[in-house]
Amino acid sequence: MISQSQPRSTAGGDAPGLPVRRSLGLERLFVEKLYQQIGRPAIQIVLWDGTVIGDRASPIGRAIIHRPRVLRRLLVSPILSFGEAFAANELTIEGDLIQTLVEMNRGLARVATPQFWPTFFSRQVPRNTFAASKRRVHHHYDIGNDFYKLWLDQQLVYTCAYYARQEATLEEAQTAKLDYVCTKLRLKPGERVIEAGCGWGALALHMARHYGVTVQAYNLSKEQVAYARQRAAAEGLSDRVEFVEDDYRNITGECDAFVSVGMLEHVGPESYRTLGEVIGRVLTPEGRGLIHSIGRNIAKPLDPWTVKYIFPGAYAPSLREMMDIFEDGGFSVLDVENLRLHYARTCADWLARYETATDQVRAMFDDNFVRMWRLYLASSSATFLSGDLQLFQVVFARAANNSLPTTRADWYA
Repeated sequence: MISQSQPRSTAGGDAPGLPVRRSLGLERLFVEKLYQQIGRPAIQIVLWDGTVIGDRASPIGRAIIHRPRVLRRLLVSPILSFGEAFAANELTIEGDLIQTLVEMNRGLARVATPQFWPTFFSRQVPRNTFAASKRRVHHHYDIGNDFYKLWLDQQLVYTCAYYARQEATLEEAQTAKLDYVCTKLRLKPGERVIEAGCGWGALALHMARHYGVTVQAYNLSKEQVAYARQRAAAEGLSDRVEFVEDDYRNITGECDAFVSVGMLEHVGPESYRTLGEVIGRVLTPEGRGLIHSIGRNIAKPLDPWTVKYIFPGAYAPSLREMMDIFEDGGFSVLDVENLRLHYARTCADWLARYETATDQVRAMFDDNFVRMWRLYLASSSATFLSGDLQLFQVVFARAANNSLPTTRADWYA
């Protein structure tokens, strides 16, 4: 343990010029105790007066706390306060941001609830009613297509990519993901597909163009649906793909394949059985489906900062919770794959592109927004790397469906 005073560091690029204030002994004692309890991670914590806590030998990164009030807020709600302080530039990180956050996550995982913290995850999961869902989708997805064009791939695929080759670009990996989903669904020309939560339309258009199916795709985001319709018209696919601005609960019709990529996080566990009922009424007897979702090994809410500032109402389910979709509807789960490390790399690729576009982002919003989304993308990658988040792809069919291949060989042919 190293704890000593040095001249206050202003490293970290845009660290604010703040008056020096000597750290109190009690505050320093708290940080030292926390540092020990989380296993002495390979990072340093620097207080506002230059006090350095942590091992000096090649730290992965340094967390610099610029104001005493940040530490006091961390005592009450650590995750929420960390994110707010980072966005406000009252806490900065020196070094590799993703790897520093990974090191922090792994340390915090050793002590699920430190004795001097309140149980900050003991909150009710917000219910996603139709009105709430529309409002929450608007909060995240309707902030402007131009913003997302700055750092997503050319097709605006805002879900986990699939890096079939280590050297794949983000564009290649996202196209590979689209093909991987279609392959798992075993799509055939002339079939009908219903997609719940279609984003900017990349998967629906890919299925129609390359697999000869017709698609009815649902989405609550006004901007995304408008963009998807324009793209379908420009590519001559409007006769094969219909984009519907509506909630998944209002899906009607019949389909040979049901697919949802990145929507389940916005459904909420209280509505999983409702989603299962929707699938049950539209899927043909020999139909099959795929649900692709961020998940967790243990059922618990997402962190409060992400829910408050990035994804209101979001929830990442455990596999046990996801079974509520299938059990009452008479479905059999045929395959489960975890693409966690693919999502860690996807988020890192997004962050790298985002960092080249921060001047444009700042012009669209402000400095606080720039830092908030930097933390969101970096912490997402870090949380997948540290194993706190998973990415599940679940393939399913009706229990009596005996028409599907008995091996996965065709998926990898």
